[in-house]
Amino acid sequence: MQRVRSTVAVLAGFLAFLTGPTQVMAQSGSTTDRRPIPYSVVPPVDFQRAIERGTRTATGEPGPNYWQQWADYQIDARLNPQEKRVEGTVRITYFNHSPDSLNPVYVHLHQNVHAEGAMRNRPVEVTGGVELRRVRARGLTLSHGPGYRVQGTTLSVSLPTALHPNDSLDLEIDWAFTVPQSGMGRMGWSRDNFFFVAYWYPQMAVYDDVVGWHLDPYLGASEFYVGFGNYDLSVTAPPGWLIMATGALQNREEVLPQTIVERLAQAEASDAVVPVITAQDLAAGSATRPGENGSLTWRFHSDSVRDVAFSATSQSLWDAARTPVGDRNGDGDTDYSRVDAIYRATAPKWQQAARYAQHSIDFLSRFTGFSYPWPHMSGVEGADIIGGGMEFPMMTLIGDYNRSSDSALYYVTAHEFAHMWVPMVVNVDERRHAWMDEGTTSFNENQARKEFFPGYNHDLPDQQSYLSIARAEREGEMMRWTDFHYDGMARGIAGYSKPASLLVALRGLLGEETFLRAYRSYIVTWAYHNPKPWDFFNAIEREAGLDLDWFWRSWYYETWLLDQAIASVSSTVDGTRIVVEDLGNVPMPARLAITLESGEVLRREIAVETWLSGARTAELMIPSGSAVTQVEIDPEHFFPDADRGNNGWRRRT
Repeated sequence: MQRVRSTVAVLAGFLAFLTGPTQVMAQSGSTTDRRPIPYSVVPPVDFQRAIERGTRTATGEPGPNYWQQWADYQIDARLNPQEKRVEGTVRITYFNHSPDSLNPVYVHLHQNVHAEGAMRNRPVEVTGGVELRRVRARGLTLSHGPGYRVQGTTLSVSLPTALHPNDSLDLEIDWAFTVPQSGMGRMGWSRDNFFFVAYWYPQMAVYDDVVGWHLDPYLGASEFYVGFGNYDLSVTAPPGWLIMATGALQNREEVLPQTIVERLAQAEASDAVVPVITAQDLAAGSATRPGENGSLTWRFHSDSVRDVAFSATSQSLWDAARTPVGDRNGDGDTDYSRVDAIYRATAPKWQQAARYAQHSIDFLSRFTGFSYPWPHMSGVEGADIIGGGMEFPMMTLIGDYNRSSDSALYYVTAHEFAHMWVPMVVNVDERRHAWMDEGTTSFNENQARKEFFPGYNHDLPDQQSYLSIARAEREGEMMRWTDFHYDGMARGIAGYSKPASLLVALRGLLGEETFLRAYRSYIVTWAYHNPKPWDFFNAIEREAGLDLDWFWRSWYYETWLLDQAIASVSSTVDGTRIVVEDLGNVPMPARLAITLESGEVLRREIAVETWLSGARTAELMIPSGSAVTQVEIDPEHFFPDADRGNNGWRRRT
């Protein structure tokens, strides 16, 4: 990756407090115990070519020639709750911003993971998948075979003429499907009074500047990589079914009774939670307007989102309030978004969900340095479909958490809401690199926990979870594509707890100020863009002023362990000799807290360059004076050390 200044020089300045009379002496390992030295990170050829073409840079920023595709969607959908069917028409205007002529073009049919005989990597309910009723391109109706083909979850559309650079294409598709009861635990229906409809419509596949067409099939385990667009969505359903969706509701007066419209307006200006739809409204059958001819049509609009989803419920309460998101437009005034908690009476813990939502959006806007950008964020309870949570722009589906603690419901709320930053704004490829999404989100969640439930280090559970699997030699490399991990446990560790722990380690390595500057810069730089792992690496290095190839190689590409130990502490005529041994293969600075008999605590460090030179042990000399009574490596628990039992020494009295 980029080399701005030598690691030695920067760490020398950053850790100036280490200078003084302490001496550090490295001792190389024996010829039979040579440690692996992490070699440079070499991005794949397609990423290097993107740098050469000027669409990416070696400094972790989009290049001067960066481009990405765009699509405008008009979706008209109808939900039949009795038959549990969705049918609709999608009209897509696809803009080719690339320098390439495209033919064919590709469209995702994610619901085909539920088709008979579909390829998948977890068991699912078979519902038949997507029924394509009509496919049109450039005004021509295409026939199956010469005009379009379906392979798994991908629709290939052969165009009458190629789509040239700076041109656009109109596609129109009529489709329908049966809603599975629990579609991959990410969508479905519950108790005949609730639907959450997601990964549900024909959606353009990503064509980007590094890979080209992303045609990785949806197999069920890993999630999504889709592009940005604007959406006009209409959902027609029977009266009495409240529809919430990605986007701003355009016709609230047409679908909601006036009293509920007024409560909603009150909530959008209130810091206190407002009951928008109550049990009395549900009992009276007055949660929606009566509609005409047995139906109501709800209309939503959203800008710059990568997907849309909607919920439909006939028996859910609705609590709402506003929450601050910072200054979106730079006018010096605080801006607000509405947060919603939509839940059934059978989920009593959700009475606190709107308050949890307020804090999550407020905190994450502050912590990331990027204001929540959309008009609402809705948490929707969907027991029987899901146990945890699943995110979509402005919407998240979460279980009832009846058998969990109140804090657990806050945790999942913070986690799912944190996904609004990654991948909904910073549009990473979840299909290949889940750690960029779930790991970052788990880290953000843990920081939110610290503010809401102070007094406990909420980073530690992820660190302990990662280490328990790593010590058992059950983990896989983080850079392994998500769908190709050895098993679900390896995929979970590589996607969630390990990358979250590595961001904590990176913060400990760089220091709070430098880390936050680099982290926030990465988020702002790649907002509404499509970063790859090497963009992340380069962005952090740019702000930190460091070559961190050894860090990325050791932690992200390998399954090595960190295991530093106090080998011995002994008195000599010159002072106290401390021997530190590096038993693992991950090189990290060894940071020591050395307590003297006088009560003074010295902070010393064995630089990472010691281990990068091949050494297995190193010595520190503490000059004569007050006796050493205790030594501890990494007392802050920044670094995920595999065996903390050997990290300390205490003088026997």
